[in-house]
Formats: sequence, C-alpha cells, structure tokens
Amino acid sequence: MKRSILLLLAIWLLCATDSVEAARKRDPKIVKATQRALEYLAREQRPQGYWEAHHSQYRVAMTALAGNALLCEGSTTTRGKYSKNIQLAVDYLIQMSRKNGLIGYQNDYHYMYGHGFSMLFLSQVFGEEENEQRRDELKHVLTRAVDFCGKAQTKSGGWGYVSAKDGNDFDEGSTCITQVQGLRACRNAGIPVPKEIVDRAIKYIEKCTTDEGGVQYSIRGGGARPPITAAALACLFNSGEYESEYTKRLLAYCKKNLSVTGGASRSFGHWHYAHYYYAQVMYRLGGTDWKKYFGSLSKTILRRQSADGSWKEGHVGPVYTTAINATILQLDNGFLPIYQR
Repeated sequence: MKRSILLLLAIWLLCATDSVEAARKRDPKIVKATQRALEYLAREQRPQGYWEAHHSQYRVAMTALAGNALLCEGSTTTRGKYSKNIQLAVDYLIQMSRKNGLIGYQNDYHYMYGHGFSMLFLSQVFGEEENEQRRDELKHVLTRAVDFCGKAQTKSGGWGYVSAKDGNDFDEGSTCITQVQGLRACRNAGIPVPKEIVDRAIKYIEKCTTDEGGVQYSIRGGGARPPITAAALACLFNSGEYESEYTKRLLAYCKKNLSVTGGASRSFGHWHYAHYYYAQVMYRLGGTDWKKYFGSLSKTILRRQSADGSWKEGHVGPVYTTAINATILQLDNGFLPIYQR
C-alpha cells in the first residue's frame, strides 16, 4: 500500500510539473478567468461542504461538479489552494451515501444525476488519496455506489432520472451517459465494475442512435440531440474507442450540429452541458482540431463571464455553469485521469 501511495504521489508531482509548464504557455486571460471562477466557487460553498443550484436544488450534483472543477486546478484533499474545499465536499458526499449505495436524496426526483457525478468526482479523489483510512472509506462508498447503479439500470440497459424501480423502468440518454462516465471513472480508479453493466449501457446508447448519426433523448424516441450525442461520444472516448465507424458517425454529427457560439446550435437549451462533453472529445483528439475549437470556445466563454467570476446563463444556476466552464478551461491541466489523453 505504501509503495502504491508513493507511486501515486510521484505521478501527481510529475503532472503538477507538466501543468505548471503548460500554464506558462496558456493565454493569461484564460488563466485569470479560471482563477476568478474557482474563487467564486470557493465563496459559494456552504459550511456543510455542499454547493447548490437555484432554489436550493441538486446539492449532490452541484457539489460533485464544483468539486471536480477544483480538482482540475491541481488541488487535492491534502494539498493545494482548494484542499479544504475539496475535503469538505468529499465529507458531504460521503455523508450522502445511503445504505443501499445511492449517493444522494431518495426523494430527489433527479437523484441519478447526482449519483453519477458523485461517482466521477469521488473516484478522482480516491486515486489521489494518501490516507489509508480515508481510502478504505472511499472504496466502500464507491463500491456500494457501483452496486446501486447496476441495480438501478433499466431492462433496456439505460437509466432514468431515478432508479428503474422508482421510475417504472423509464430511461433517457443524459442520465444514462452520466452513469456510464461515472462507472468508467470508478473502474479506472480500481473499483470493481461488472463489465455487463457498461456493455448493456453502450448497447442502449447505440440503439438510441438515429440514421443521421445523432443520439436521441430516449430509446422510445424524442429525436436526435447534439448535447446527448456529444456526451455519448465522450463516454466512448473514455473507453478508448476513437476509430470505430460508430464513433466517427457521432463525431461527424456533432461537428455539423454543435455551435461554439451557441447561435445556431440545436442544443435544446443545454449549450454548457453539450460543450462540457464535446470539449473532452476535442481535447482527446488534440492537435489543430483542439486548438481551433478551444480557441473559439474559450473566447465565447470568457466574453460571457460576470464580474464576480461566475457565469449566470441557463436555468440551473451559476454554480452549475461556472463549474462546467471552469472544468472546460482547465482540461489541458491534465490532472484528472478521466479527462486525460
């Protein structure tokens, strides 16, 4: 165990060195905007460790997304500028872990989003955690979370806003993809994830794909949607599927239907959600594709930032959009395994 911790520490230090060097080459405006965004998130965290959306909603999901944005800066639970914030967020989500494995509130009618994002965030923390007792605690929480996720899967292989049992076996694309990426992150961190759960989910996504190459809202229909397609593509990239004909179809659809400016996008009001995932795809592609895309996207993002460091677009609230934009702007820091090339 000590050797593995020392190895993780060495990897973290190597990534930190590479990140510092990368930061020197970054646009100072992007660096400054990111710093302002993270400071905003730090200020908005409640003493109990959580963040929340408008009307005190989605505390679990907002905590996981905001915590993830702080991790992208390079801080961990034990070191860095935002270590205390991250530690509080982890404590809160551990407290939200139920006996049945759900991370969240059972009476939240969108609890699968928070559950999926929490698996993603906590698995990234788990990979860097040096304290053996805390590692054991996180492993226990994540193992139960994976188990709950498997039991919450519908007969079709997807997930809905709540579990299959609580939601009468209803499923839809966006929550399905949140679970898949969370499960991938857990597997990458060493948490056992039954292969059949992810395989069924990938087949579900494939069945949701239309002839034009877009992933629709649900297996029952709803029409192809660029944001869900971008999210599905990011999940496939997470699993190393870059060159298949299927991923090429999804990528071609996204390139045709996603707008960086947001002016002509069929995003159904989910511009930030779409580019949160599409940016991960373009970053993994790298080269001129990434540089051109990120150059245009970052200009759009920076232009819309408010004086307090947040972004106030959308109906969910500024914590949501700020966490997503801050994550996008920090992808090339390369700290989190789930986003790495």
